[in-house]
Amino acid sequence: MAIEDDVTVVGGGLAGLTTALSAARAGAQVRLLSHKDSTLRSASGLVDVLGYRPESAAEATAPIVDPFEAISDLPESHPYSKVGESGVRDALALFDEVVGDAYQGSHTDRNALLATHGGEVKPTARYPASAAAGLTSDTREALLVGFETVVDFDAPLVASHLESSGVPFDVRGATVRFPGDFRADAKLTRLADALDSDERVEVREETGSAGYAESLPARQALAEVVKPHLDGAERVGFPALLGQHDPAEVRASLESELGAAVFEVPMGPPSLPGMRLEGKLLGACREAGVRMTTGNPVVGYETAGGTDDDGDRIAAVRVERNGAAIPFHAEQFVLATGGLVGKGIDSNRSGVREPIFDCYVPHPDDRYDWFAAEAFGEHPFARFGVETDDDMRVLDAGGESDFSNLRAAGAVLGGFDFAATKSGAGVSLATGRAAGLAAAREVSE
Repeated sequence: MAIEDDVTVVGGGLAGLTTALSAARAGAQVRLLSHKDSTLRSASGLVDVLGYRPESAAEATAPIVDPFEAISDLPESHPYSKVGESGVRDALALFDEVVGDAYQGSHTDRNALLATHGGEVKPTARYPASAAAGLTSDTREALLVGFETVVDFDAPLVASHLESSGVPFDVRGATVRFPGDFRADAKLTRLADALDSDERVEVREETGSAGYAESLPARQALAEVVKPHLDGAERVGFPALLGQHDPAEVRASLESELGAAVFEVPMGPPSLPGMRLEGKLLGACREAGVRMTTGNPVVGYETAGGTDDDGDRIAAVRVERNGAAIPFHAEQFVLATGGLVGKGIDSNRSGVREPIFDCYVPHPDDRYDWFAAEAFGEHPFARFGVETDDDMRVLDAGGESDFSNLRAAGAVLGGFDFAATKSGAGVSLATGRAAGLAAAREVSE
């Protein structure tokens, strides 16, 4: 029996999950196809709507206070022009409903400022509740605690960078040994699981002898390691590993032990805040009836005529499984495979292309024009991606829809530099919601 759905979404990141959820809640039968782990697992878990204006590097040093006020000033090429301010707001409302009290920031239109694991201050619209006590607008003295085996977070260096950036609070950093007899290469998830379950860990005697004095619950043992460094700090920041499943309970335990507020500093991959967010979105998709097919790549498509280039409607996408190409049929398709980093856009010496549907990707013919002369300049390649009409349909080189039933969402869209403008998550949410609703609407019509 042929596999057939109303809407097929290709890509399992933030844009793909938002597209699938929006289409399913609008009444469509939806299938989500994803090849590898969601890119959310590599993301910080922060939801940036618009942090900086795109005009120039000099102006980009000043973060945007109210991202919604600035949306109307963006160039027409930015994907927000397809959805408007109201589309961004509606997408954030959907996000807020899905994540509930696991995230904060919905009380205001203004960006919050959070410290990154590199010691920078980042503007963001929504942030995990686990990071809330770490806002850099907070004037309370802070202690940052790193671990000897978590080398991506150098607490003294991060504290030094924050002080240099002029944060309005005193901040110190300390590096300690994570309590217990964990391997030096233990994964973050292993340490997080130990805190989740509050498993008993052996605590080495302070004298440094080979024996072990006692065993303590992991959260208490961690607090005992931190206490000698507290020295009056009113809040304590850790790399984001305070529990994989119930960070609120882990934080509450540590706050009780330390007598200080506790927060997480979002980290790079593997990102526990990103994994928690992925879990929230997957749960919402499953509840809405989205079917998930994972682990195999989409390698091509079929049109109504049965070949890749016959007809203006896609009939199916082909998924490679054990050497065979399995067709997944649908009425509507949404491309949410990511940008250059996520391999949703591909490049080589001959040009830039979208690899599944061979969609048109505007780019200079001369490869030397893909880059700016300055290392931190405005590189054209950062804005490579497909173009769409206002209904999120993918356009060809002539400005006509490539296929009448193919839309796109998220980082596969061109016309904006998500890293420089800090608008990647907002674009994924807003265009994902718009593409999902449009696809579902067409099915119902």
